[in-house]
Amino acid sequence: MQAASFMQCQQVQSEGVLNRSVAVPAYLQETYWWAYIHPNAVRFFERQWLVNLILWGNFSRLRDAAIDSLGASLTGRTLQVACVYGDFTNRLCRRITQDGTLDVVDVLPIQLKNLKSKLPADAPVALHQFDSTDLGLADASYDQAILFFLLHEQPEAVRRRTISEVLRVLKPGGRLVLVDYHRPSWWHPLRYLFRPVLHHLEPYALDLWASDIDEWFPANFEPAVMQKQTYFGGLYQKVVITV
Repeated sequence: MQAASFMQCQQVQSEGVLNRSVAVPAYLQETYWWAYIHPNAVRFFERQWLVNLILWGNFSRLRDAAIDSLGASLTGRTLQVACVYGDFTNRLCRRITQDGTLDVVDVLPIQLKNLKSKLPADAPVALHQFDSTDLGLADASYDQAILFFLLHEQPEAVRRRTISEVLRVLKPGGRLVLVDYHRPSWWHPLRYLFRPVLHHLEPYALDLWASDIDEWFPANFEPAVMQKQTYFGGLYQKVVITV
């Protein structure tokens, strides 16, 4: 690890969150203030049973599927882009080996502080305040990365840039795990009942019903391996990419 990165991680771990001048994206402020930005939102949504309910009882299944795709034990450097309500990061920490590290990036200080409050004091985790479209991390510096229900919250241009940035910081042979919404099967009742909910509360989510994730890959990117699996009648998907 470069000296500057090491000092940054030390500051994050000792103070909780690195204090940076990172602007909150306008789309996030306008669309998701009620879910992630307002202090009452954090207090309300930080409930394990509630995040499970939001995912129709599938949180634990999808969490475990995502983490299992990274591996039983994680050496080297692991990157999680965006904080997650519930025990996702705590479970991910259990896979980090003694010589491994986990960096968590989020643009919102309130989310990073909330995550810090959930983690053990000795967790091998560094918290960084960065926008997912401008990670400020070195090229090819991570062995694996994970995005858990982030892409559906972003407009298309932001989504493309986020994927491009994560691919940039992965080493050759590195693995990227993406878990998010997916177009459900025609027979799934939520295909018709859930659509208006997403339209009003998460307007960018329906992009993932209309298009496959690889449509937002950089034009010059060709994965060495890409595997896709769907869950709960196709409402959710997991895509695993080897760079």
